[in-house]
Amino acid sequence: MAQVLIRELSGELVDRLKDRARRRGRSLEAELRVILERAASEDWGEARDLSARLRRRLAGRRHSDSLELLRRDRSR
Repeated sequence: MAQVLIRELSGELVDRLKDRARRRGRSLEAELRVILERAASEDWGEARDLSARLRRRLAGRRHSDSLELLRRDRSR
């Protein structure tokens, strides 16, 4: 198996990663392995295809102004 060394990580970042690993019941090494495996397996092409299909499906439809909806909701 290969090994990777990442230099100059901030102490804050390492602390957050350790906390994340602890919450999930894993070692820091195991948590980093999971994070890297997930990141490497993402298929952005599939996400772009889905996004394009949704844009085509919603083309020409009139949508409400979400800012106005938020303002009305917050004023309640």
